[in-house]
Amino acid sequence: MSELKDTPLQSLIIGSGPAGLAAALYAARADLAPVVLSGMALGGQVGNTDAIENYPGFPEGIQGPELVDLFQQQAERFGAEIVFDVATEVDFSERPFKVKTYAEEYLAETVIVATGASPRLMDVPGEKEFTGKGVSYCATCDGHFFQEKDVVVVGGGDSAVKEALFLTRFANSVTIVHRRDKLRAGVLLETRAKENPKVKFIWDSVVTEVIGEDAVQAIRLKNKKTGEEKEYSTDGVFVFIGHLPNTELFKGQLEMNEQGYLISDRHMRTSVPGVYAAGEATDDHFQQVIISAGMGAAAAMEAIEFLEEN
Repeated sequence: MSELKDTPLQSLIIGSGPAGLAAALYAARADLAPVVLSGMALGGQVGNTDAIENYPGFPEGIQGPELVDLFQQQAERFGAEIVFDVATEVDFSERPFKVKTYAEEYLAETVIVATGASPRLMDVPGEKEFTGKGVSYCATCDGHFFQEKDVVVVGGGDSAVKEALFLTRFANSVTIVHRRDKLRAGVLLETRAKENPKVKFIWDSVVTEVIGEDAVQAIRLKNKKTGEEKEYSTDGVFVFIGHLPNTELFKGQLEMNEQGYLISDRHMRTSVPGVYAAGEATDDHFQQVIISAGMGAAAAMEAIEFLEEN
C-alpha cells in the first residue's frame, strides 16, 4: 500500500465488523476503491459469535464467522481492499485526513469510523489475573476448553443468554448470575434458557471476586438485596455485561458522549465534515448486527454524496 501514501484515498474505513464491511460494499460499488483497516480481528465481535438467528435472509440462522466471510467476499468483489492493520493515530484537523497504522500512513478524503466496542470488564479482584485461566469474554472461542465442567455466565441480556446456551454444548452445567431478579434477554432466549436442564440461575447477585490458584476455582458472590456474601465453586467465568466503545483513538478529534460513544447525527455525520461513524462506536442503544450494517451503508452513502459536493 506504499503507493497510496502520497495519494489520498477517496474513502478509508476503520474497522471490519458489519458496519465497516457494509460501508466498504457501498463505497466500492460507487467506485471509491475503499481501503478497510481490519483492526486486530476481521469481523469484530461477530467473528466470535456462534449462531446469528435474527439477520434477514438466513431463516435457519448462520454462524458469525461465516457471515463475516460473506460480507468480506461481497465487498471485495466490488473492489474494496481489506488491510490487516490497526489504526494507531488520526489527524482530522484538515482534509485530506491522516491516519497512521503500524505499517503505513494513509491520506483520505473521507473516513468512516466503525471501530465497534469491546467487552466491559467486571473490574473485580482476580478477574485480570485469571483471564485466559478460566475467565473469558468469548464462549465461541473458549467453550470447548470446558468439556464436562461447571461454568458461570455473568449477565442477563441477549448476549449472556445466547452464550450460556452455547456453553451447554460443552459444560456439565451453566449458571447464569444476574444482578436483577429477571433477565433482560428476549422472550425466546429466556424460554430456551429456562427450559434447558443444564442452565441454572442465581438472581440479584454480583461477582465481587474471582478465586483460584493456577486457574479459576470459585467466585465470591454478593446478594444485592440482602448483602449476603458466599463462595460459589466453578471452573470458568464467562462475562457478558455490556460493552465499551473502541473510541480512545478519537479523543480530541471527534465529539463523543460521557460514555465514549461518538456523537453522530441521523446521517452518520460526526463533528468533522467528511468523517462518519457507524456501528457500535456510535450506537449505544440497539447494538445489533443488522443495525450496524445499515449504519455502515448509510455512512458510505453520505460519504459518496460528500465527495460529489466537494
